[in-house]
Amino acid sequence: MQTILGSSGVIGTGLAKELLKYNDKIRLVSRNPKKVNSTDELFPADLTNREKIIQAVEGSDIVYLTVGLAYDTKTWRELWPKIMQNVIEACEKHNSKLVFFDNVYSYGKVNGWMTEETPHNPISEKGKVRKQISEMILNEVKKGNLQAIVARAADFYGPKAQAPINFLVLDNLLKGKNPTWMINDKVKHSFTYTLDAGKATALLGNTPDAYNQIWHLPTDKNVLTGNEIIELCTKEFNKPPKYTVLPKFILKSMGLFNKSLKEMKEMLYQYDSDYLFDSTKFEKRFNVKPTSYADGIKDTVNWMKKN
Repeated sequence: MQTILGSSGVIGTGLAKELLKYNDKIRLVSRNPKKVNSTDELFPADLTNREKIIQAVEGSDIVYLTVGLAYDTKTWRELWPKIMQNVIEACEKHNSKLVFFDNVYSYGKVNGWMTEETPHNPISEKGKVRKQISEMILNEVKKGNLQAIVARAADFYGPKAQAPINFLVLDNLLKGKNPTWMINDKVKHSFTYTLDAGKATALLGNTPDAYNQIWHLPTDKNVLTGNEIIELCTKEFNKPPKYTVLPKFILKSMGLFNKSLKEMKEMLYQYDSDYLFDSTKFEKRFNVKPTSYADGIKDTVNWMKKN
């Protein structure tokens, strides 16, 4: 049995499809889980409920934690450590391996390429929370109490993704509007394609010697600027690359009236300089070539037009 905790998001659903290659017994756990594959077992649960998570994990060889919480610092501070403690305890109790789908917030602002060896130096409150919960896992690994993987992705994009390329660029183009970008369209910004992320996470979980390590999920190293990304996107819609760049002071002002933008304010450092994510370790180990930005954007646009 392989179990996905937080199965309802874009990563969880993509992962569920990929896991069928390795195991036909898949348990999906969330508040309101829905089948991805016809054979899926559904287990409704609140991940903050310790007893429910212990029950949900029982019988699982591998557990994947892909939950996404509301983008709110207070919520992250309160719930993430509780969820992680519940999941670690359940995995240790049932001798289950753990694969945690993580992001790069804990690295903070990095000058150069982010690798698995990059020190944790968060400069945001959300980054401090991500550092705390990833260290909870790694500390248990060091003690020999848990077999686990921390699988990190850059910002992502793809079908159904709630991500900058989607909501700043593609959604606007689909509505006949001009795209927008944040702060600086001349710096490079890595994005992980969601379909690559699902495949890679499933592969890592089912590779015994991949455990007790941090892995960066496959991401095209030919990193583009915001301007270049918009050019690819507008080309798919046969439109000229006209767009607006929102400067930092405007975004901060908008945050006074928009809670989502207010929560993004501390993460704006990711858009004022190069954001470079390196997945060489994964690519060499598994001989995998990430989806190119051109192909990923083309496939995403095709999906959006059909749905």
